[in-house]
Amino acid sequence: MLEDADGERYLDYHAAFGPILLGHNDPDVNSAVIRALAGPDLIGVGTTELEVELAHKLTRHIPSAEKALLCNSGSEATFNALRLSRAVTGRKKIIKFQGCYHGWHDYLCMNVISPAEKIGQYDFHSAGILEEAARETLVLPFNRIDAVEEAFRQHRGEIAAVILEPIPHNIGCVTPLSEFLLGLRDLTSTHGAILIFDEVITGFRHGLGGYQAYSGVTPDLTTVAKSMANGYPAAALCGRAQYMDRFQTNRGDVFFAGTYNGHPVGVAAAIATIEKMEDGRVHDHIFQLGGYFARQLQGILDRAGIRGRVAHFGSVVVPYFLDGPVETYTDLLDNDAELDVRFRRGMIDRGFFLLPMALKRNHISAAHTQEDVDRTLNAAEAVLKRLAA
Repeated sequence: MLEDADGERYLDYHAAFGPILLGHNDPDVNSAVIRALAGPDLIGVGTTELEVELAHKLTRHIPSAEKALLCNSGSEATFNALRLSRAVTGRKKIIKFQGCYHGWHDYLCMNVISPAEKIGQYDFHSAGILEEAARETLVLPFNRIDAVEEAFRQHRGEIAAVILEPIPHNIGCVTPLSEFLLGLRDLTSTHGAILIFDEVITGFRHGLGGYQAYSGVTPDLTTVAKSMANGYPAAALCGRAQYMDRFQTNRGDVFFAGTYNGHPVGVAAAIATIEKMEDGRVHDHIFQLGGYFARQLQGILDRAGIRGRVAHFGSVVVPYFLDGPVETYTDLLDNDAELDVRFRRGMIDRGFFLLPMALKRNHISAAHTQEDVDRTLNAAEAVLKRLAA
């Protein structure tokens, strides 16, 4: 639950953009943090036992993780993944996909929810971006392997890495075609480029091994954060040992540092969060509720006569107000953004917090119950009936 400054309470489906997997203020996670506060606080040199324990968990569960380094945010993790890729390959160019978000740095802070006229062009998120750096990034359509093949042909020997959200959750829930992920793995291997899965959202929320464990496609590097520590700041870059060993933490030549990296608060929270997921009950619960929510919400849309399709994977549920399948970002240009936001605001008015921005995902947490979801669906039916009228 969330409570605002006026004392109004809301059942939370935003979940702070996704980290809240177990529920707000999970007592077991908070207890682990309290215990950590009684130990060493901030050391700044060396490695603590907690860091080693968390690294062991990451390498045990994530298929691509032969080694792991800790940091504090997904943006830091993806920045370091790109730096490492350029060092390993000696190349400059990066491929990202329209609709995927990978953090605030200049190399990738572009082309997520773009207007139609910006498709195929650079759509920077901020003033002050160094364009000379940003233009080393090629922006391609998601799920279109032919576009990636063409990019490798046009820029032979220049592409250092391909980075993607395995599911572009920053535009809702667009699931990848199996041939797309397999094609990326084949192309990057053939052309000597690094394949990076940004599993900041999909990691842990969709399973301890992330989406790569589900898909069977193993990248070279993986970034994780968000649900890893149930709301506490913690992130990691994981990957194949031959690449991770290039960091100066192993006497390599690639800089990796941060005074707060491996902070005991975030590390203790991450260990406790992962331990609560290891018996499978958390994912069984949130996947069951997520599937139920998606099926019932689709039925409500159909009965109301509103064009729409509910996309979902695991605990993420997103109603799109459009017709037809969604495979790439341009399909979402048909989404009725005004109706999308009106639905979300109507839900907020009834005490259910959905981020009031079109295309944004909704999250089920382990603290949600069947009763919570049924109450939410009843409110959704009332809102959608009113909008249909």
